[in-house]
Amino acid sequence: MPNAKVLESKKAIVEALADKLQAASSAVFVDYKGITVAQDTELRNRFREAGVEYSVVKNTLTRFAANKVGYTQFDELLNGTTAMASTTGDPIAPARVVCEFSKKNKNVVRIKGGLVEGTVMSIEQLQGFGELPGKDALIAQVLGTFLAPISSLAFVLDQIRIQKEGPVAEAAAE
Repeated sequence: MPNAKVLESKKAIVEALADKLQAASSAVFVDYKGITVAQDTELRNRFREAGVEYSVVKNTLTRFAANKVGYTQFDELLNGTTAMASTTGDPIAPARVVCEFSKKNKNVVRIKGGLVEGTVMSIEQLQGFGELPGKDALIAQVLGTFLAPISSLAFVLDQIRIQKEGPVAEAAAE
């Protein structure tokens, strides 16, 4: 039987993991078997740049933490080598970083499962999120979509003005 000090430290780890899972906008569990030190360093740097916290986790303690906050679906996938990438920011970031890194490095890491905005997602759904552009890129695309009709209207109105005033007015304006 473990001594009280070890038991208390494990309880603290479970509490911290439970808090992290509950506060996260998304969390992805990753199998990192076969990764080299250089690849792991690169992956950690990418996570850091994306505002994602990445750490290797103990399966049993993570299972206790997940069960504590109501995610019993993770019981089956928490085995083998497991790391957790979580963020309170862009919910797509962890899956996107793993997918991009996996493509570049011949699937040395793979998604085991995870959650986005409190909903447990399948591997396929998380990989689909991984294919999406970042939050800023999506906002830029939406704004571009809003601006397209306005830009088209301005162009058409300018062409009508040129047509009515004729080429002489156009040359004089330049």
